[in-house]
Amino acid sequence: MLIFNNTTSSSSSSGFLLTAYPGLELAHTWISIPVFCLYTIALVGNSMIMLVVITERSLHKPMYYFLSMLSAVDLCLTVTTLPTVLGVLWFHAREISIKACRIQMFFVHGFSFLESSVLVAMAFDRYMAICNPLNYAIVLTDMMSLVTGLTILIRQVVFMFPCVLAVSTVSFQGGKELSHPFCYYPDLVKFTYTNPWVKNFWGMFLQFYLNGTDLLFILFSYILILRTVLSIVAPKKQKKALSTCVCHICAVTVFYVPMISLSLAHRLFTSTPRVICSVLANMYLLLPPVLNPIIYSLKTKVIRRAICQLFKFKGSRDPNRRSLRGRWN
Repeated sequence: MLIFNNTTSSSSSSGFLLTAYPGLELAHTWISIPVFCLYTIALVGNSMIMLVVITERSLHKPMYYFLSMLSAVDLCLTVTTLPTVLGVLWFHAREISIKACRIQMFFVHGFSFLESSVLVAMAFDRYMAICNPLNYAIVLTDMMSLVTGLTILIRQVVFMFPCVLAVSTVSFQGGKELSHPFCYYPDLVKFTYTNPWVKNFWGMFLQFYLNGTDLLFILFSYILILRTVLSIVAPKKQKKALSTCVCHICAVTVFYVPMISLSLAHRLFTSTPRVICSVLANMYLLLPPVLNPIIYSLKTKVIRRAICQLFKFKGSRDPNRRSLRGRWN
């Protein structure tokens, strides 16, 4: 408690104070254990997915390219928040400068928007595989996957660059206590010298425009997928077609539900307890990076088999071993 109090009192007006779990400062050491384990799972799991997709030639297909993009974004999002989260829990390093807070905020929201766009690309992949399988190989080529990735990046730059310019000119009131162990725009906007309602409305508009349109596209894709599946007469084929979408549906759920809940808690429900906001924030940042590699590894036989082979041969390849082939299961 002495370190915590000293850190708090030494805060200057040129920065913010990060908060992990309000009222549970004495238990930070114990809380840090499961948090550190989750971060480790996220780092190792997403790195492993990227490694097997890069090294295993049988996984050089659009569906796995998009999965590796998702893992890369989750990995970057994890690295963005890890220093401040563990810094608060382990060393009570609560103070962060306004400049550093701005940079972290841009990365947090930038990678969040990127993940939403990648989920849209994966939804289109599932739509083509189920609703138009004859043209799947023609439309979703390796070049098309590259173009899709570049389009996602260009879209990100087009929408984020004006936001960077706008927020960089905003003056913040330093010395304030934030609700999370990382910098989150709806949390920061409360401490601006300008009208916070205007800035809050702009942030909500941007989030709902980007994430909202992505979510609508995903829902529309699954409406078409469901209509196609229901038209299949054989129950086994229906079940097999739907099973190929389970992983993506789980990824969409663990990403959008915490994100929307946290956004509403900050913007609409001002009386929400800070502990609830902290829990929602950690779910928003940790659930997708932790659960996505676990879900895809357990559900997709090809990924699971590739990971097992990677551990079994420790990077060496047997020329006589069976090639990994298969579909999403």
